[in-house]
Amino acid sequence: MSEKFDVIIIGAGPGGYVAAIRCAQLGLKTACVDDWVNRENKPSPGGTCLNVGCIPSKAMIESSEQYQKAQHELAAHGVNVRGVTLDLTTLLARKDKVVHELTSGVAALLAANKVTFIHGRGKLLADRVVEVGKKTFTADNIIIATGSSPSELKGVAYDGKTIVDSTGALEFDSVPKRLCVIGVGVIGLELGSVWRRLGSEVFMLKSSHSFLPTADQSIAKEALKTFGEQGLDIRMGAKIKKVTVVRGKALIEYDDEKGSHKEKVDKIVVAVGRRPNTHNLIADDAGIAIDARGFITVDDKCRTAVDGIYAIGDVVRGPMLAHKASEEGVMVAELIKGEFACIDLETIPSVIYTAPEIAWVGKTEQTLKQEGVDYHVGTFPFAANGRARALGETGGLIKILAHGKTDRILGVHIIGPQASETIAQAKIAMEMGASSEDIALTVFAHPTLSETLHEAALSVQERAIHAVQPKRKKS
Repeated sequence: MSEKFDVIIIGAGPGGYVAAIRCAQLGLKTACVDDWVNRENKPSPGGTCLNVGCIPSKAMIESSEQYQKAQHELAAHGVNVRGVTLDLTTLLARKDKVVHELTSGVAALLAANKVTFIHGRGKLLADRVVEVGKKTFTADNIIIATGSSPSELKGVAYDGKTIVDSTGALEFDSVPKRLCVIGVGVIGLELGSVWRRLGSEVFMLKSSHSFLPTADQSIAKEALKTFGEQGLDIRMGAKIKKVTVVRGKALIEYDDEKGSHKEKVDKIVVAVGRRPNTHNLIADDAGIAIDARGFITVDDKCRTAVDGIYAIGDVVRGPMLAHKASEEGVMVAELIKGEFACIDLETIPSVIYTAPEIAWVGKTEQTLKQEGVDYHVGTFPFAANGRARALGETGGLIKILAHGKTDRILGVHIIGPQASETIAQAKIAMEMGASSEDIALTVFAHPTLSETLHEAALSVQERAIHAVQPKRKKS
């Protein structure tokens, strides 16, 4: 007889394990199914994010930034370091240690909350039955949280050595002399920046001419300029014709508006997006609708067409972000318990962990124009911020978009130091329905990077203090 649970979660990534913990906190008998293993072939809950995504990439970002500072930036602080060398083996070992500590922590949290962890690949059958290997389990409620995997690019096959996906790009055993990144999105920019700082000559190819189309375009324009100055060679409108690997080197042939090109590189990283992990996940007679791109159809509460079956995170609509998956997991757990819960997909913050960081929440200026919304803009440069000056990180700006009549904040966009931290303040303000005047009337500690948010809000009010206030155009 199958063991019965109140809730079974398929997937133990940021959506799945958070949902499992919250279900257990609410007194529900909970099981979590996941098949991820680590280098020792042992269970490693945490999904892509902890194992091969957000966490290891950020560990490498931090290490590469420290290396660059030691090489090029500490002298300006009077700290003279000679003979700086890179120990890539130690760098990768540190990354793996961070991953192990966090995945072990997730396993401990699941156990502490009395969540039954079932190691293996889960498949949803009809009547809320989950098959794991030769065993089956049943539950009143099922949460699908299986995440996503790197998309493949037609004609550019992964070989795990010369041509790799984002996971492979975290494992190079030496610094490639020349590296091509195909794709100029969040993942491509982060990984390209890492290996550039570590010594690679990096160029990036993108088939279209739009750079960071989901970001506010004034921020995207500033980012493209900054990355170019740093040495990232970003080539737009590049149509790849052929990729061949000969004796461990890759030859890339592509066309752009300037003509045909051939480039020989040591490694290629393909970062052209991600696809939901729904293949062979759900039996045909389970009643769950999956669209042509592989996404599970859900409503605003993450409910599928079948009572008691939910789907969250990267397998459903909305941004493929770990924090979005986690909050959906909490919402679903509370809905199962009969509590009120919701999530606002319009104010999910996005971050690109380049240097400088890029972060935004809410509407972009181009979206507001398309929608015909009356709005006001306030901006402030980090060059005029005292803490940024002290840090020696003065590039970038912060931008606030507020409704032209109500003054309610509609969007906040940042490129600059620690943008990932400052954007949280903007998110809180928007969640509380704040106006730009509310932020302008708030006292911020000095000197802090957060003062840029304050000054941008003052700019919306046409009374910026520490920068020349541009005159607002009359409509």
